[in-house]
Amino acid sequence: MKRNLKKIIALGLAATMAFSLVGCGGGGDASSSSGNGEAAANESSGEGGYKDTLIWAQGADVTSMDPHQGKETPSVEVTDQIFDTLTVVNPETNELEPQIAESWEQTDDLTYVFKIRQGIKFHDGSDLTAEDVKFSLERAINSASVSYLVDFIDTVEVNDDYTVTVTTKFPYAPTLRNLAVPFAAIVPKAVVEADEEGFKLHPIGCGPYKFVEWKQGDSVTLEAFDEYFGGTPATKNLIMKVIPEAAQRTIALETGEVDLVYGIVSNDIDKIKENPDLQLFEAPSMNCYYISMNMNHKPFDDERVREAINLAIDRQLLIDTILNGAGEVADSIIAPGVFGYSSPGAYEYNPEKAKELLAEAGYPDGFSTSIWVNDNQERVEACQAISAMLMEVGIECSVEVMEFGRFIEDTSAGEHDMGYFGWTTSSKDGDYTFYSLEHSTQQGAAGNRSFLNDPEVDALIDEGRSTTDEAKRAEIYKELQVKLKEINNNAPIYYSDVTVGASAKVEGFVPDPIEYHKLDKVKVAN
Repeated sequence: MKRNLKKIIALGLAATMAFSLVGCGGGGDASSSSGNGEAAANESSGEGGYKDTLIWAQGADVTSMDPHQGKETPSVEVTDQIFDTLTVVNPETNELEPQIAESWEQTDDLTYVFKIRQGIKFHDGSDLTAEDVKFSLERAINSASVSYLVDFIDTVEVNDDYTVTVTTKFPYAPTLRNLAVPFAAIVPKAVVEADEEGFKLHPIGCGPYKFVEWKQGDSVTLEAFDEYFGGTPATKNLIMKVIPEAAQRTIALETGEVDLVYGIVSNDIDKIKENPDLQLFEAPSMNCYYISMNMNHKPFDDERVREAINLAIDRQLLIDTILNGAGEVADSIIAPGVFGYSSPGAYEYNPEKAKELLAEAGYPDGFSTSIWVNDNQERVEACQAISAMLMEVGIECSVEVMEFGRFIEDTSAGEHDMGYFGWTTSSKDGDYTFYSLEHSTQQGAAGNRSFLNDPEVDALIDEGRSTTDEAKRAEIYKELQVKLKEINNNAPIYYSDVTVGASAKVEGFVPDPIEYHKLDKVKVAN
């Protein structure tokens, strides 16, 4: 059977190579202020023999320029250049460091006092003060998209122009790391209050780069902020190019059209390594690729059906065929490098048992369904292979490919049967993922797209996030992961490394395991 399955997958991949993406190219300007992306791209000479412009390519466009809305990785890869946070995690050392907050003191289990760095300017020239910090954190708490990150906060009080006291609802161990996640960015209160809709199209932050232009579906242009408190960025201009197809991104790197490429697929890794004009950056990932089954839709309200789907997926075969071996079978929704990870046991591949469970659930002849996926080549190929596997147990599963923004919007609304997702534990703490993807209060846009509502799961998550003893937290998360495997609301598929391709002329780039790569220290030789 496995030989036949490999043949089916091979045919599916051949079809994928002919797949044409719709709705992801071109597009008019979302907004613009000054400058022109194409003109900037033609500037090639800078001081010291370095280019004035760095161009990077990624597979999907920004979903929102508002850091308290656009939490998806393609968005943050852009907005993280524009906005800063109170704290920051060094991608090389994994150590917590000050950013907007120059220092802090934890005065008791619930209270943190932050001293705000004086002299920080927003891109409009205004000063950043404690009022902006209070406004930003409260705004994030009230955001349906990112509230899970900061809703452990009870109050934010302004002590003086440059001192803020944050009080939490309960002792919360990951507080400082959560405040380092880009969705907790500090925004200018006066600008947002004056014109919130305008801010979403013309974002103003205090980060190393200023927003210039967004051509939706095509590109984003940024310009160095000379008054950045962290020092003038190494390269004057940044341009993000949207290139959905992974193979085309690699070609753009080979031809010199772009300097950096995010999301290198496994088939192109050796090609980049063997090219003396290119270089490959790799980092252990904090992400997991998984299928979320909508428990509000039949037959996914039946635990036997969800278990059958998990049993029908040959994860190792997917890694061998789709990833060319460059991945690790997932046994939990969080990756091994995340605090709280504990293996609940490997997911068995057993199509015969899957058929038995389907028959018990009243589907002896299977049923028809669909799996939604965004227009990422490797993800589409994985879903086509999974569709072939499900067919082997009688489930006829169509693969619906969608533009990334629509995919996020429609799955947040719960319109899908199954969805194929990638999720990064941005704080490197299990609470970030368990609370967002599994807690009943976080259904929809926050992350729980299986629409799981289980009191026992909620209780374990609540206990885990309110306990400060790391050993106790680890035991709680161990129990939680066993429970989630019994429920089978999600099907973890694989973990993969972060891979970034670059021109050999790129200097100063440090890959971020969270994939929010900072570019203010990066430059490109002529």
